[in-house]
Amino acid sequence: MKFDKVLVANRGEIARRVLRTCRAMGYATVAVYSDADADARHVHEADEAVRIGPPPSAESYLRIEAILDAARRTGAGAIHPGYGFLSENAAFAEACEAAGVVFIGPTAAAIRAMGSKIEAKHLMASHGVPVVPGYQGEDQTTARLTSEALAIGFPLLLKASAGGGGKGMRVVRAEDELDGAIAAARREAMAAFGDDRLLIERYVERPRHIEFQILGDAHGHVVHVHERECSIQRRHQKIVEETPSVALDPELRAEMARAAVTAGEALGYRSAGTVEFILAPDRRFYFLEVNTRLQVEHPVTELVTGLDLVRLQLLVAQGQPLPVTQADIQPSGHAIECRIYAEDPDNAFLPATGRLRDWHFPPLEGLRLDGGVEAGDEVSIYYDPMLAKVVTWAPTRAEATRRMVRALETASIQGVRTNRAFLVALLRHPAWEAGETDTHFIDTHFPPEARGVPADPERDRLACVAATVALAEQAEGARALLPSLTAGWRNSRWRDPEQRWRLGEAEREVRYRAEGGGRYRVTVDDEASLPVRVVASDGPTLRLAIGDHVSAYRVVRDGAQVWVHGVRGSTALVALDRFPEEVGEAAAGSCLAPMPGKVTQVLVEPGQEVAQGQPLVRLEAMKMEHTLRAPRAGVVAAVLAEPGQLVEADAALVRLDEA
Repeated sequence: MKFDKVLVANRGEIARRVLRTCRAMGYATVAVYSDADADARHVHEADEAVRIGPPPSAESYLRIEAILDAARRTGAGAIHPGYGFLSENAAFAEACEAAGVVFIGPTAAAIRAMGSKIEAKHLMASHGVPVVPGYQGEDQTTARLTSEALAIGFPLLLKASAGGGGKGMRVVRAEDELDGAIAAARREAMAAFGDDRLLIERYVERPRHIEFQILGDAHGHVVHVHERECSIQRRHQKIVEETPSVALDPELRAEMARAAVTAGEALGYRSAGTVEFILAPDRRFYFLEVNTRLQVEHPVTELVTGLDLVRLQLLVAQGQPLPVTQADIQPSGHAIECRIYAEDPDNAFLPATGRLRDWHFPPLEGLRLDGGVEAGDEVSIYYDPMLAKVVTWAPTRAEATRRMVRALETASIQGVRTNRAFLVALLRHPAWEAGETDTHFIDTHFPPEARGVPADPERDRLACVAATVALAEQAEGARALLPSLTAGWRNSRWRDPEQRWRLGEAEREVRYRAEGGGRYRVTVDDEASLPVRVVASDGPTLRLAIGDHVSAYRVVRDGAQVWVHGVRGSTALVALDRFPEEVGEAAAGSCLAPMPGKVTQVLVEPGQEVAQGQPLVRLEAMKMEHTLRAPRAGVVAAVLAEPGQLVEADAALVRLDEA
């Protein structure tokens, strides 16, 4: 079991996080990458890197033979799978063993036992772990699933047997929704996991999602590393996690911990894993699944315990006993993790793509940032849209929350739409402060109309001032001719230089007069002029005195696009030309792609009459299936896309005429 070089069979932030511990322990490291990740951060940080295929994960990160070949070519004696991709693939663990490579994770038998949610529930029930009532049978015909669903009653939950992360999961509240939900869940499960088997569970209303970290070794020791609460989710995928859970008293915590350890012992568990439960409002808890891998939210556990879970995985993989006992694990303080996603909260949290123009988190006490990107990186359609995990620790939950809000508010993330501002609003909600969280938190407190960034005219006005001064300062620094003249000098004393900006649908005009020494007089939209002084400058960050108010502004430019981040938040601006070109508009009635993706199904044909809301096209993007519906009733005039086609955001897929 001895090895000196570790290959990390993953990408993004988890690859970087595993590489960090490997380096600290003295292991040589190998990264793998697809063509889309050729210049990714994890590739640069490993000692060696090997290309494993084109961008689609099925042709790269899911290719067992390519990853094992990379290990053979580089002499890597062990493979760490991270999470996602092949991390819970029993065939991969077996292939590693057959190739003489150590798989840093549990045994293939444990993965296989938990890889099927159906088999997992049977096993847990046989060991006395409480499970949610439902159907986990082998008969997967639509007729059988329908009859079992009707017997269980509504609401119910359809789940992909082979996976997690919200893929292949549907809540069904009425009989007339059932056939469509079964078909959609099967398609998504097959696309994500290569297995379309489903299980059915009674849907527990307003539960909390509580999970327990467990660790096991090859010598029969299993311990728990306390709980994490992961109740705040969208699309059944977690976005905020914390430990400890405010919902557990010592007695309930001990009972759930015993159940988690029992689950680990039933599996003969080795390595790091997570036993997930739902906690009902009546304080009964039920087994959900065992994730036979490291979890996305493992940093909160590390911050409160001081343990490095990846280090423990590496020790166990070498056959060593766990160096900690249950009595040694004494958590301290409170930790919170927020996941930064490239997505649009205003538009049903649909994934976003593009190039990151700024990625800046100022230092903060108690802050840990596990990120997979840096400024300049491209966010593509091929992988999960999570960019980073922001984690804070403090002695109390209130202080950890305050630090998290501070970390998110001061972070400048520009060029790609993210959920940063939404997370700030969430953590400031009274229900979060009161610890009143459940898996419906977002739907309850943040309906679609309340997810956007509130309008702030003063924020936008100050952003226009800061952007204009920043451009003037850049012009001043770049001038080679007539350096004695002030920036923006004109031979007309009647009119100051101007800069016009577009902010969404609005336009603003800023006039300014440079007075030398970093001093300006600035007027926005013919309001009273303001004295502005550059107090300090450090790269893209300007500290400005605007009137009698001194504050910092981070100004990032990419051609005509400018982003300004200040204490009131971020503003995106576009510098307008004095003589702009006309821009055409998409045809009215078109069905447009909301994001880049791959067309998986076209459900209509030319000449077909459709009703408003009728499904037209199914699009796959960032591991999720999206059904695009008719914006109005009409007749299909043209189908502009075909299955398998890659399309860009706003591409017209179907054109409708009036009926």
